[in-house]
Amino acid sequence: MTHPLWPLYDLRLTTRDATLGEVVLRVPTEAELPAFVGLASQGIHPPDEMPFSIPWTDLPSPEREQSSYQFYMRTRATWSADSWILTLGLWVDGQPAGFQDLRAEQFPRFRTVATGSWLGRAFQGRGIGRLMRQMVLALAFDHLGAEIAESEAFLDNPASNRVSLGVGYRPNGLGRQSRRDGVGDTQRFRMTVEDWRSRPRPSVRVDGLESCRALFGVD
Repeated sequence: MTHPLWPLYDLRLTTRDATLGEVVLRVPTEAELPAFVGLASQGIHPPDEMPFSIPWTDLPSPEREQSSYQFYMRTRATWSADSWILTLGLWVDGQPAGFQDLRAEQFPRFRTVATGSWLGRAFQGRGIGRLMRQMVLALAFDHLGAEIAESEAFLDNPASNRVSLGVGYRPNGLGRQSRRDGVGDTQRFRMTVEDWRSRPRPSVRVDGLESCRALFGVD
């Protein structure tokens, strides 16, 4: 363990893709966060669209960058075994490319996780969204003992919905979420551990988990 005060810095998920090269998910250090904040500032989606329920990309600079930084640091400061958000930076062939979150409430009891993510525009449309989702689900199902994974996206966010369906989630009803000054209808998705294990998955190497297990509330 190289980070005894915060062992999540040692957690690392790695896979290799014939086209993309090495793909890594890990918690960025504070010094690495500006690269991701800068990537988001270059644009994640067209300005006339809003794929997120919290419209953080609408904020002007430097408020947008400062808000992003505060969010990432807050997820670490408020972490508990009963309420956690694992914010993993994504590196594709050594380049910062986006973020993949895994979060849970009362995980030891419900064994249920949810996900959220964003990709820089240059990395979109290359199958990376699907791969990064499967990488974090491999951590949840194969290493943390999750039984259910949930996801939700606006109906007019076809990219996110295609990722969920492509990974093997099943539609699980409709919902509504805030969006800018109004609300939007959403598609909910659900995957069980049996669904996860029903098809081949990318091989994902997980390093540094043992020292983190208590933080997730698992043995």
